[in-house]
Amino acid sequence: MFTGIVEGTGTVRTRTETADGLRLRIGVDGVEGFENLAHGQSISVSGVCLTVEKHGIAEEPEAVDDAWFEVFLAAETVAKTYLGDLHEGDAVNVERAMPADGRFDGHVVQGHVDTVAEVTGIERVGEDWRFTFSIPDGHGRYLVDKGSVTLDGISLTVAEKREREFDVAIIPTTYDLTTLSEKSVGDPVHLEVDVIAKYVENMVDGYA
Repeated sequence: MFTGIVEGTGTVRTRTETADGLRLRIGVDGVEGFENLAHGQSISVSGVCLTVEKHGIAEEPEAVDDAWFEVFLAAETVAKTYLGDLHEGDAVNVERAMPADGRFDGHVVQGHVDTVAEVTGIERVGEDWRFTFSIPDGHGRYLVDKGSVTLDGISLTVAEKREREFDVAIIPTTYDLTTLSEKSVGDPVHLEVDVIAKYVENMVDGYA
């Protein structure tokens, strides 16, 4: 489980296509704690829960990807996310799974992406930012004003919801620490709705 509190950004160093999917090597030099990754541990890459297959630190001090890890994307993951469209040099948000005794600062994030939304507006508001995203068909019922939502692995709060779009307010720290600073109108984002909303829907289905 994750909390949506992104720890930093990594950079796609290499991408290798195979018959079964796609393998990415992601450089995370400078992101605290990522030099001690373990084989098999879960990691969130822009909101997608993946498994660390390899990891290491380059021997050359000047190497651009001193600390790195590799993940494999099965064909289904490639089809349902935009990770398959990433190129070398692209940035991704990274977060390690939450430890059992860790502080819970965000909300319950599984890393199971529901769909891909689109950035439809970006506005500077004083020192903050206001981002607008599309609401893909069938997902509007899981979004409510002041409710939690995960976008590219970032735990955010819905500032305002409309019929086809919703807004979130972004503070400077979130803007600077995540890939939101590199987003433009038309770019894709991974959307994961609050899993609690889906459980509630399932439990009351047939009673309403």
